[in-house]
Amino acid sequence: MSPEASAAPTTSVTGAPVTGHPAGGATPGATTDPGAATSSPAARRSGAFATPAARRRWWLTYLGVTGLAVCFAVGILVWKNPMEPGSRGFWLIAQRRLDAVVAMIVVAVCQAMATVAFQTATGNRIITPSIMGFESLYRAIQTATIFFFGATGLTATRTVPAFALRLALMVGLSLLLYSWLLTGGARNLYSMLLIGIVIGSALGSLTTFMQRLLTPSEFDLLSARLFGSIANADPDYYPIAIPLALAASAALLLYSRLLNVLALGRDTATGLGLNHTRATIGVLVLVSVLMATSTALVGPMTFLGFLVATLSYQLSGTYDHRYLFPMAASLGLLVLTGAYFIMRHVFYAQGVVSIIIELVGGSVFVIVVLRRGRL
Repeated sequence: MSPEASAAPTTSVTGAPVTGHPAGGATPGATTDPGAATSSPAARRSGAFATPAARRRWWLTYLGVTGLAVCFAVGILVWKNPMEPGSRGFWLIAQRRLDAVVAMIVVAVCQAMATVAFQTATGNRIITPSIMGFESLYRAIQTATIFFFGATGLTATRTVPAFALRLALMVGLSLLLYSWLLTGGARNLYSMLLIGIVIGSALGSLTTFMQRLLTPSEFDLLSARLFGSIANADPDYYPIAIPLALAASAALLLYSRLLNVLALGRDTATGLGLNHTRATIGVLVLVSVLMATSTALVGPMTFLGFLVATLSYQLSGTYDHRYLFPMAASLGLLVLTGAYFIMRHVFYAQGVVSIIIELVGGSVFVIVVLRRGRL
């Protein structure tokens, strides 16, 4: 090996330049420095960022996004409060608004972390967990309730047991699909996704059929429930929703390194000693819990997760899930709080917030597909 070749910088498996790497091979007979031997592994270590500047840029971006989200959240609590600041009425109104902010935090964390983990597990960054039929099942449950029990029956289902039942049905449907993936003969992730699409389409057709038989007044009442809205969240649901969201999110954070390996693909992950199928199903179960919690709490929000996941990939500058998850969650909270604050206090149209989010998220989806040139 020539001296020039041995002095050339080496690169890590992530493509990042490795600094401090010793010249290629020690000279025979040369004295070995014990201190250099102990410091060499640390010098060769490859982290989540290529350079210290990239790490600082991530922290600055994360703190900026989180700070802006907190400012919007505080604005929702105190802006245009009609009561005198510090009075009992002021704090009562702030407390009612705090319930909405709590719902936004739960939805942002659930949607963001579930979408990032789902895209990593499936190896596709333009699909969302909605493809598994969560939202179609939610619409079918709401429509069937008003179809069989009328408007009074739909109103009576705003209870904690009904919320728990919706959660159990959604998670149960997911576990049924995943168990088929684990024990079935095909054991193909894409077959499972296809089954999810078929089930969602079937539920959508059944929902449309029942909606055609409703009276106009019942249909109007149902329409308000079928749009994702923070107003659908009842504080009585929080003792169930918050622990579920925290437990599933914490588990995904602990699986961050495992997700980093999953992102390398089935063959590479298996070559590194990972049971790919078992790890994928474990991640998908956590994703189903998060998506079921968000959907049962506020209703369908199809493109929110896709929007914040796409922005997180662009702003993070790394593929390490230990950094992708916090960035996506903060972006989700920023999108929700910023949209509600602006639409409520600037345009006085808070009821269309979810529609605006879906419109922006759908537009980003189309742009991403057009830039990639393929699905």
